[in-house]
Amino acid sequence: MARNRDNEDYVGPLRRLGVTVLAILLIACFMVWRIDSPRMERVRSALIDRFVPSFTWLMAPASKLTDMVEGFQSYARIYEQNQELRRELQQMKSWKEAAVQLEQQNAKLLAQNKVRLDPKLTSVSGRVLADSGSPFRKSVLINVGKRDGIVDGWATMDGLGLVGRIAGVGNSTSRVLLLTDASSRIPISIPASGQNAVLAGDNSPYPVLDFLEHPERVRPGDRVVSSGDGGVFPAGLLVGQIFQGRDKRLRVRLAADYERLDFLRVLRSHPAERIDDAGGLIAPDPKVVEHEAAEKARAEASEGELQPGDGTGDGSDGTSGQ
Repeated sequence: MARNRDNEDYVGPLRRLGVTVLAILLIACFMVWRIDSPRMERVRSALIDRFVPSFTWLMAPASKLTDMVEGFQSYARIYEQNQELRRELQQMKSWKEAAVQLEQQNAKLLAQNKVRLDPKLTSVSGRVLADSGSPFRKSVLINVGKRDGIVDGWATMDGLGLVGRIAGVGNSTSRVLLLTDASSRIPISIPASGQNAVLAGDNSPYPVLDFLEHPERVRPGDRVVSSGDGGVFPAGLLVGQIFQGRDKRLRVRLAADYERLDFLRVLRSHPAERIDDAGGLIAPDPKVVEHEAAEKARAEASEGELQPGDGTGDGSDGTSGQ
């Protein structure tokens, strides 16, 4: 215990003395550093040249730490810039998608304007509102109806080919039964082979050709158009091309783009006018008929008068011979 007390008696005064000397040195360095005179400036320069290079190793950790802090700040700025570029890229993608959709709509509208139809046929275009179909029924709704003069049964097309027919008309909307529906049956013609058939939907993307008289005359790629039989559709509307399905049945790859039905064109097709009176150009003139009948009767009468005279001459010749 005595030794501990002796150590404490020596350590306390030495600690106070060290602190005092250190404070004096710091104050002296401060005063030396703050004195503004040419001599002290030379002293300061000499001290810096003498001691600072020797403490380079001591400054290395501080320099590395400073570099790390600056690098982290630079990384944070790069990360912020990257996030901003990502947001701009996302906006550009949305703008691009909108531009592509507008371009597709424009192309379809232009294609509808370029479709060559019978000059007597007029049409009204409508926008597809919704798909009202189901796994067993394929149809879409368009925003034209009775107020636009739409009639049940009229044909509808997109910018390329036949899509279906009107199968239900409301005041401002209509339902279009697609060619792929199982209840769809339309007469078609194959110009390459001169055959007629029926295009039957089966709820698949590719309708089937039925009632084809000579299937061997059909080649894949042959064009299919509406025949106009029965007055269901106008003749000559493009339907698609023939190909052979996996089930070995002849099917039609439709020309209409069923994946993007945005606008449809309804064809105003009125039934053909029936002619009840044959007219003067087809039936002969009644006066001419009467004149020809009188001439024929006189000719027959004259032939009848000549036949008895010939018989009398033969009898007289026989009497004289006797």
